[in-house]
Amino acid sequence: MEGGLKPMDAEQLRENAHKMVDFIADYYKNIESFPVLSQVQPGYLHKLLPGSAPNQPESLQDVLDDVQTKILPGVTHWQSPDYFAYFPSNSSVAGFLGEMLSAGINMVGFSWITSPAATELEMTVLDWLAKLLKLPDDFLSTGQGGGVIQGTASEAALVVLLAARDKVLRTVGKDAIGKLVAYASDQTHSSLQKACQIGGIHPENCRLLKTDKSTEYALSPESLSAAMSHDIAFGLIPFFLCGTVGTTSSTAVDPLPALGQITKSNGMWFHVDAAYAGSACICPEYRHYIDGIEEADSFNMNAHKWFLTNFDCSALWVKDRNALIQSLSTNPEFLRNKASEANLVVDYKDWQIPLGRRFRSLKLWMVLRLYGLENLQSYIRNHIALAKHFEELISQDPRFQVVAPRKFSLVCFCLLPPHDKEDCANKLNADLLDAVNSTGKLFISHTVLSGKYTLRFVVGAPLTEERHVNEALKVLQDKATSLLQTL
Repeated sequence: MEGGLKPMDAEQLRENAHKMVDFIADYYKNIESFPVLSQVQPGYLHKLLPGSAPNQPESLQDVLDDVQTKILPGVTHWQSPDYFAYFPSNSSVAGFLGEMLSAGINMVGFSWITSPAATELEMTVLDWLAKLLKLPDDFLSTGQGGGVIQGTASEAALVVLLAARDKVLRTVGKDAIGKLVAYASDQTHSSLQKACQIGGIHPENCRLLKTDKSTEYALSPESLSAAMSHDIAFGLIPFFLCGTVGTTSSTAVDPLPALGQITKSNGMWFHVDAAYAGSACICPEYRHYIDGIEEADSFNMNAHKWFLTNFDCSALWVKDRNALIQSLSTNPEFLRNKASEANLVVDYKDWQIPLGRRFRSLKLWMVLRLYGLENLQSYIRNHIALAKHFEELISQDPRFQVVAPRKFSLVCFCLLPPHDKEDCANKLNADLLDAVNSTGKLFISHTVLSGKYTLRFVVGAPLTEERHVNEALKVLQDKATSLLQTL
């Protein structure tokens, strides 16, 4: 590689990394110039790139030119201030710096000995975050529990479901796996169903209990008790409940205290998924949404959604780390070492599905240190205030209706059809979604609540300001006007 780019060279890294940082900074500076939702057609990139890799090296500038002309047109810009779809996936200066440092060190921290700092920093920052959320001391690493960074909330749900499964099977016998039943509301994230599939829980034993407007789409303790009583009468074994704080469709909040009492009296594992809304609970005025967490066995929030920490960084806490370790631990000869054998350390490989793991705690540590609690609280409050602003504006237009109560920074709404054409309401809103997103000026997504096609507008991108919300509303109103005129 004489004269070219070496596998690693400090000065080449310095030179090229400066160019890359400049490219990324310019991307953020000009991010509003891109269509938020990519407007390309399936297969577009195959036509633009060669069919095989180059034999000889190319320049970084050539690659960056291709990124600009070929890759960015096929990117949906999650960091755009006009991104209001799904849930946010925050990037920040601090998060980026932490990600850069993690990539630079590039260690694989599956056990303590592979990089003691990686394990111990993760334990420390998750204790910090647990304290910001005022989680019970049972979730801290100083006791029998502790925190671990998973890749996503889907992984978190899977590992705790496996721990819960094995814990009950140790009592009732492994042949009883076909009798195990997991419960959640029909608003719970679909990752629970996937966890059940992977964990060998029969699909018909994954109970997704119906919710409706009367409970604001939260799980009813009465319906849970009734379903469990029915299952127990048929010889089945309730073993797992997933409660949600901030469901994907409408940010519904399940009643944790009442659900916790039910799981406690039936010896079930109670997992709380607060992937999106957990971030808001660092603010005292929103902390009450996780009241009752004392009865939970595990709790999860995604720092990479709404906590200025670049993807991926999903924080999971458990009260009993041994339940995870017993379910997920492997100890081949080639990984044996004195610290682990003496049980003096945490080996995070035994808390997760894969063996390898990145130094993800660095970016969360940097976010907490470079922003501090007060700034993080202000950040959350600002987004909630902007969502409230949008809710007030859309409510003033009689053509629209807010469909579910706003608790955080998500507003669920729909365009009302003329009285004589109510049967076309769902198509009307689907058409409005397509019309708005195809402009490239903003990106929103949808859900279905009580059979009603519902539009979702969630504020959470770091660059979003009031003017972006106002402009988004104008596009929605203009497209609504055009659609209603065609009916």
